[in-house]
Amino acid sequence: MRAKTNGIEIEYETFGSPADPTLLLVMGFSLQMIDWDDRFCAMLAERGFRVVRFDNRDVGLSSKIASTKVPDIGGLLRGDHSSASYALDDMANDAIGLLDAIDVPSAHWVGMSMGGMIAQLAAILAPDRVRSLTSIMSTTGNRAVGQATPEALSVLLTPVPWERDANIARSLAIWKILASPKHGIDDDTYRARAALAFDRSFHPQGVARQLAAILSARDRTAELARVRAPTLVVHGVDDPLIGKSGGEATAKAVPGAELLLVPEMGHELPPRVWPQIVDAIVANTKR
Repeated sequence: MRAKTNGIEIEYETFGSPADPTLLLVMGFSLQMIDWDDRFCAMLAERGFRVVRFDNRDVGLSSKIASTKVPDIGGLLRGDHSSASYALDDMANDAIGLLDAIDVPSAHWVGMSMGGMIAQLAAILAPDRVRSLTSIMSTTGNRAVGQATPEALSVLLTPVPWERDANIARSLAIWKILASPKHGIDDDTYRARAALAFDRSFHPQGVARQLAAILSARDRTAELARVRAPTLVVHGVDDPLIGKSGGEATAKAVPGAELLLVPEMGHELPPRVWPQIVDAIVANTKR
């Protein structure tokens, strides 16, 4: 299904009954809505939610943004944001507009990684649209917290191959670094996931623009102090991409936020932690 919002079109899917409260899932950097596993979505729907997942702009089947700007990663890291085509605020407004398009006044927001940043901004920009907020493996925008390990940053910034098999191999290598060092990943599962994503949409220019939006994002710490939605912050203790200090800082910034640190979880959402995280999300929505 597609919805017109904020001057673009957003691809989305729903699980559960339209009569139930809406829970909006916001995916992270470069990933498509299908990376919210169907089984995870079904678990939330079974707990009494109309679950909505969607492709962020520039990935999946949502609109690709026409821009002549080529992100200058070095410049962005030095504080020159002129090469960013859009901001995370724009992506938050995309998601808010999606709620308008499907006639939902307010929703429970669950964002992962970049999606957590987007969900935080929704709670800042449009507090009446956010019934509860769950920020998973994310951070505040303060570069003093949530730093990546050199290995995680290096593998994420490796050149993107255009050939299908090489692209899938790169994706597998990334997830091996981002996953829990104790549990690792199931190669076949992640290979199949990468193949499905490549076949559905391969658009590296859009991924680069998303990265520019992240690198040009402001520190949200002071603004998060104004958030009044019940907030849950979930973070893996072993996260190599956004260190757990990012989650700790987020929970500290939002008044009354609850922090759930998950042992032996990296920058991923593996099936073994789903029951714990679903329980925590549901409990937060009831606050």
